[in-house]
Order: sequence, then C-alpha cells, then structure tokens
Amino acid sequence: MSKKSNPDELKIGLVSISDRASSGVYEDQGIPALQAWFSAALSSAWTMETRLIPDEQAAIEKALIELVDVEHCDLVITTGGTGPARRDVTPEATIAVGTKEMPGFGEQMRQISLHFVPTAILSRQVTVIRETEGHAALIMNLPGQPKSIKETLEGLKDADGKQLVGGIFAAVPYCIDLMGGPYVETNEAVCKAWRPKHAIRPPAEK
Repeated sequence: MSKKSNPDELKIGLVSISDRASSGVYEDQGIPALQAWFSAALSSAWTMETRLIPDEQAAIEKALIELVDVEHCDLVITTGGTGPARRDVTPEATIAVGTKEMPGFGEQMRQISLHFVPTAILSRQVTVIRETEGHAALIMNLPGQPKSIKETLEGLKDADGKQLVGGIFAAVPYCIDLMGGPYVETNEAVCKAWRPKHAIRPPAEK
C-alpha cells in the first residue's frame, strides 16, 4: 500500500472493465482517458492506482474492495460494463460493495449523454459510497468511451466555453469533503468545483 505524501492528496482508483482489453485483444482506452482528464482537471495533489479486469462480478467487487479497504482510495472510477448486455455487471458489483447509494450522479450522467445519443437511457451507471472503519470512498461508474468519459465528467460547453450542461465532477470535491476526505481543487478552465461559501478554503499562502 502506497502512502500519501500529504493528507490533502487525493488518491484515485481507476478500474477499466473489459473482457477483450483485459485479455489483450485490444488496448484499453478507459484508463488512459481518465489519467489524461484528471491530469488536466486537478490542480491539487493526487495519485492513482489502476486495475484492468474482465466483466466478472466477483473480480469487479474484489478490485473495488481492495482499492477502498487496502489502498485507501478516496475516489474510485470504473469504466465499462454498464449497459444492458448480459456480460455488463459493473452496476451490480458496485451496489454490492456500497454502503450508501448516490442516485443523483447516475441521473445526471444520463442527462448529459442524452444531449448526444438517445441510447443514453440504456446506461445503468450508478454511484455509491463505501464506508469502512475510519475511511470512506466514492465509487462511480463512467462510460467506456474516452469522448463520453470527458463529456460526463466536465459537461457540455458552447463555443465560448459557457457551461450548457453541468458535468458530474463539479459536485465530487464537496462530496469528498463531507465524507471526511482530502480537500480537492480543480482547474476551473476544465471543471469548476462547486462548494457552498462556508466550505471554501482561503488560498494557501506561498
């Protein structure tokens, strides 16, 4: 288990779920897309743990539990396995390891995707909190395609950069605050984190 370099370092678990990518049939795109997005979006310290696993519920549950309970990730993101196909069991695995469901995230993910494709209503993405003694983590299911991952996290903007549809990540830093996790800051040009005024820290002195 790797230790945090400071208490406000966000530890993220990235889990790509794909039978073919995990068996080497093709190269995984989910984890690189998430790494690129977080590198651009986060301005505070963060680190990550990654997993590439098949569409097997037991394997997904094991990875999620390990990332929260052993690696002490504050945020765990999955990509893939959220559709109606028989092999898609990511939501079932996520719900099985969660202690609280956070339905607003899944609702907003589908609202964002509906601006692009009518088949967004087929998505079954869920979000939960997993709580253990002295630790809690947010576990979120995202789509598998890099373009959809970006749209879901940061939302939809017009040509001038004005936010048309809010992305889900704007609410994540404050959610992590409420869970007792690290204080996460973002690059506002990519995604502006929203907090009530009383929860905003003053800028750190340099």
